Amino acid sequence: MRKLTPILALAMTAGMMTAVHAQRASPHETAKATIDGATITVEYGRPYVKGRKIMGGLVPYGKVWRTGADEATTLTTDKATQIAGAAVPAGKFTLYTLPGESEWQLIINKQTGQWGTEYAQAQDLARVPLKKGATSAPVEQLTISIDKNPAGGGVLKIAWESTELTAPITVSK
Repeated sequence: MRKLTPILALAMTAGMMTAVHAQRASPHETAKATIDGATITVEYGRPYVKGRKIMGGLVPYGKVWRTGADEATTLTTDKATQIAGAAVPAGKFTLYTLPGESEWQLIINKQTGQWGTEYAQAQDLARVPLKKGATSAPVEQLTISIDKNPAGGGVLKIAWESTELTAPITVSK
């Protein structure tokens, strides 16, 4: 069997990545903010409602959800932070959620680089509660943002359909 040269292997990998990206059904977005000196980034796929029932339908209650589309949603922070009280060291993590009719949890998972539906509970760094509320207007496309909090720290926000979920972010000192 013939070995691939590094350039050919790189070209094949780039071609496979292009094929993966061509299969995406949803656009992808990066939410990025600097909170108290820490750069925090979330990369995710942004599916649309498209007339479907989302909460309790496409996003079933009581089952871990990929929190986006396509590849797993990632959180990267260059400094140690706390999300809803859970210690998150500097690094890259995957975000999942556990939806409920009245209560939701954010799952911060140590496994990265996987497809969004490949969840390994043994890799959980933390599970924290999300504050659930209603959006002021319907949100057609899943939106994740990181906003500064005037009182200090920041807020991770996830909004889709008529649901908004939030978790406070603070930077460890």
